[in-house]
Amino acid sequence: MNRSYITRITQTNASYATLALRIPAGIIFIAHGAQKLFGWFGGYGLEGTGQWMESIGLAPGYLMALGAGGAEFLGGLALLLGLLVRPAAAVLALTMLVAIVTVHLANGLFMSNNGYEFALALLAISVSLLISGAGRLSLDRVISLR
Repeated sequence: MNRSYITRITQTNASYATLALRIPAGIIFIAHGAQKLFGWFGGYGLEGTGQWMESIGLAPGYLMALGAGGAEFLGGLALLLGLLVRPAAAVLALTMLVAIVTVHLANGLFMSNNGYEFALALLAISVSLLISGAGRLSLDRVISLR
């Protein structure tokens, strides 16, 4: 792979501030992905999530559940480790945008009505990390300095 490409996607600012975004968002995304993929934390697993996604018009449901769950679980892990944060954040931002438009938008802003406020916050975190990169305490920084 082209070394300059790897350097570009792992390049990051020298700030510690991104930890305040990466750690909680990584944990949240991992947990939500695990609900969809494995049925952990009260989730429905791939079959149940796939059936629900199919019922709201996201077909084929099983593949959509696999895609959303995989993006959240693996993307959250990437955020937590600070590894390939920019690509992970891009995928997570897209995932949150789809969730907002297909599931939450019609319910208004507030979470109490299954609205989009939480997904919007996760979208904002993802976009911020896409722009800034992983920060000083990250595997991306280690890679980019080599």
